[in-house]
Amino acid sequence: MNKKLQIKDLMTVGIFTALYLVVIFATMMLGYLPIVIPFLGGIMAIFGAIPFILYISKVDKFGMVSLMGTLSGIVFFLMGSGIIVLLFGIVFGLLADLVMRFGNYKDMKKSILGYAIFSLWDVGFSIRMYIDRTNFFASQLESYGKDYVDTLMSLTPSWTLPAIIIITFISGIVGAKLGMSMFKKHFMRIGIK
Repeated sequence: MNKKLQIKDLMTVGIFTALYLVVIFATMMLGYLPIVIPFLGGIMAIFGAIPFILYISKVDKFGMVSLMGTLSGIVFFLMGSGIIVLLFGIVFGLLADLVMRFGNYKDMKKSILGYAIFSLWDVGFSIRMYIDRTNFFASQLESYGKDYVDTLMSLTPSWTLPAIIIITFISGIVGAKLGMSMFKKHFMRIGIK
């Protein structure tokens, strides 16, 4: 089997990245409610798992998951989410690809772990609240108003960052398991165990 990415593989990456991003965009709309923000990475990880898990049934070459993470980061970077989102997309896409590669893209446990790692790129959206609080909340004030910003600040003290990371990772595992159970017959047919 050829291990280099072919045009067909790049088309698969593009199609499934677009599908994944549509789900992520729709899920992010919940962020208009400030009470949801601490849990948004976890919610994105659960809903994003459905297209991602279907996608990994098509992945058999190193780089396909990395590309999905990179493309996702680029899209949000271009939309103004900041460089951290792009860097997280690259780093966690690559780490997920490495984990799944160890299972030859056919090991269900490594695929679940790989997705949980991949989903950590979602933390890139929240981390700006913690590393540059003053500028971040000042920028939000103009768009969302004082009540929204005050509520969000009260819900996200510095100790909540580790909680957000843990919630996102665990939600990635839960989402991947749900996705695997939804497509179990499909995965069995193509030999993923």
